[in-house]
Amino acid sequence: MKAMKPDSETELARMVTEADGSLGITGGGTRAIGVCDAVALSIAGLSGVTLHEPGSLTLVAQAGTPVAEIEAALAAEGQRLAFEVPDMRGLLGREGVSTIGGVVAANASGPRRVQGGACRDFLLGVRFVDGMGRIVSNGGRVMKNVTGYDLVKLMAGSHGTLGVLTEVSFKVLPVPETTVTLACSGLDAAGAVAAMSAALGTPYDVNGAAFHDGTTWLRIEGFAPSVAYRSAVLAKDLARFGAWFEVSDPWAGIRDVAAFQGGASDVWRVSLKPSDAPGLLDKANAEDALLDWGGGLVWLRTKPGGDLRVALGDLQGHATLVRAAGDTHKALGTFQPEPAPLVALTRGLRAKFDPRGILNPGRMG
Repeated sequence: MKAMKPDSETELARMVTEADGSLGITGGGTRAIGVCDAVALSIAGLSGVTLHEPGSLTLVAQAGTPVAEIEAALAAEGQRLAFEVPDMRGLLGREGVSTIGGVVAANASGPRRVQGGACRDFLLGVRFVDGMGRIVSNGGRVMKNVTGYDLVKLMAGSHGTLGVLTEVSFKVLPVPETTVTLACSGLDAAGAVAAMSAALGTPYDVNGAAFHDGTTWLRIEGFAPSVAYRSAVLAKDLARFGAWFEVSDPWAGIRDVAAFQGGASDVWRVSLKPSDAPGLLDKANAEDALLDWGGGLVWLRTKPGGDLRVALGDLQGHATLVRAAGDTHKALGTFQPEPAPLVALTRGLRAKFDPRGILNPGRMG
């Protein structure tokens, strides 16, 4: 069946109401992971920035708006999305255009999350169509405009299983005047995590901390005199870990996991306590590893078809299978299995928002 592509919220609501089978929600098709066998429902026709008030640091856009269009509009006013949107096209081997609705649905967040927060932390309001075709609005255009249930946070990261996003509003931030990245070579994973934890615990406002292939990176942003002072003092404070030196900006590659792009290996994304990251690497037997968020996010490249969750045993964390063959996704499951109480809660939420079970079935188990 041909993909459905509504050009208005009203038409989308009608399509969902009249659907007699499962719907697979897509934006630009750049970041969806997992398996969803359903008729494609594209929200790409719901596009456009509907409000941008630079003075109040607020932006509202329809869910199908390309991220590049939003970033261009913000850049013209010296502003940016605060959570550093990852571009997963290279990692997943896809083309297409990333949309802001897909970003919210995946709660996609880059290296700044370790200090500034995730996509959901800057999301002010949402509009969406639930599984019964009802149009729902929640939140607003200021940080303290949420009453009742906070559906804004609930929709972020739900991967389209609770509703089809139609509009989102964000708090945005100014682009910093200066960025400095410090690097230290030669540390192992344990040393890198110790150094990153020490850096994040200082008052110097480090907003990026990553490690890959023997190099540890730390990022400081802000006004030029402040950045110069903070980076110099930080390098002295961390001298016990090795020599720190300024390098050119590596953060786009870290954000997009560029080192793992291409090839046939599986790619896993594990979130855990930073202090547990070195132990994870000892158990994982991975081909390569990249640590972000001070070690709280670990990307692993592994041999195709292997079950990383079994290898990790009782290690506390969440292992998501990001890139693998369809059969591997079906056999292992894309997302970490939830404990029974969370399974019951999740089923209850889906029954409330999508009682027919038609929205992205199978996407999250």
